[in-house]
Amino acid sequence: MRKNYTPKYKAESVLEVLREAETLTQIAGRREVHPNMLGRWKNEAVQNLHTLFEDRKNDEKRFCEAQTQELYAQIGELTAKLNWLKKKSGIDV
Repeated sequence: MRKNYTPKYKAESVLEVLREAETLTQIAGRREVHPNMLGRWKNEAVQNLHTLFEDRKNDEKRFCEAQTQELYAQIGELTAKLNWLKKKSGIDV
């Protein structure tokens, strides 16, 4: 059966490995994780560490712009439906 570890558990394990107070094997035994898995988590953490310091404002801006465009499209669609309903019902507004 495959175990699933939480991101918090993985981060705590990697921090222990990076402190180098114990060997990787000792940490793996205590945390009941295979040493290879700890090594993979460590490598992934080190390779992606730079993403913590990247500017996230651009991502937020792109998300907001996309959401705005989607909302404008919904407004246009609803306006067209409303006009159609007004025309079909014979209501002059």
